[in-house]
Amino acid sequence: MTQTNAMKTAASQRVDPVEDKPQGMRRIAGRKGLWLIAAAAIITIGMLAAGVAYLWFSGGSGQPSQMTAAPALILQPDDTRTLFHLAASESEVRFVIDETLLGNPKTVVGVTNEVAGDLLVDFEQPANSQLGTIRINVRTLETDNEFRTRALRGQILQADQTEFEFAEFTPLTLSGLPDTVEAGDSFDFQISGSLTVHGVTREVTFDATLTVISAARLEGSASTVVLYRDFGMTIPEAPGVANVADEVRLEIDFTATASEG
Repeated sequence: MTQTNAMKTAASQRVDPVEDKPQGMRRIAGRKGLWLIAAAAIITIGMLAAGVAYLWFSGGSGQPSQMTAAPALILQPDDTRTLFHLAASESEVRFVIDETLLGNPKTVVGVTNEVAGDLLVDFEQPANSQLGTIRINVRTLETDNEFRTRALRGQILQADQTEFEFAEFTPLTLSGLPDTVEAGDSFDFQISGSLTVHGVTREVTFDATLTVISAARLEGSASTVVLYRDFGMTIPEAPGVANVADEVRLEIDFTATASEG
């Protein structure tokens, strides 16, 4: 009797191979699932790394291909106006755009001092003054983040390409000028003209302020607001970046010195 009970107990403890088969299949399926997840993670990381590498290298070095120079204004022998040149080392061109970065508001600013241009100023009759073409090397714009700078240069402005390296503003009219100006005067006025960025030209108006430091030195600033899409540009999606504004503020602080020639 005891032997019979022991045999029954041993039989009840044995696992039926048929009943164990689904559990084994589940273990195999679980392993396959883990391998698939790992493979997907590796592929995703690889794609992200490739994307980062592409952004990095497509941005180029940011070095200008040539000296920034604008079409020169010529002072004729009988011209009583004064010829001024923008002093690049004392000037700065900026763009300002808002976005959300990692859930927090962020104002992105890009700057360069690679700017050139001439002015012919008539102090006795300011309406006779002339502002020449302003040229900016946008390839040299820098932000507070190297990856953002490279994305700006390579993917947005595409300034690594020769045809998009420079932006130009060609003034057409100056309005709101005072009747006369002299050293120490400061006044506001407007500059309307054609702005070319990324190979696209649009008419814009800058609000400007000018201070006459002396007969040989001018200091001023100007700004306007544009839509970046109006210039054929797109901003690629980036992890953690959202709500990029459509409007971009363009600004310049400048110093101009009188020609010694």
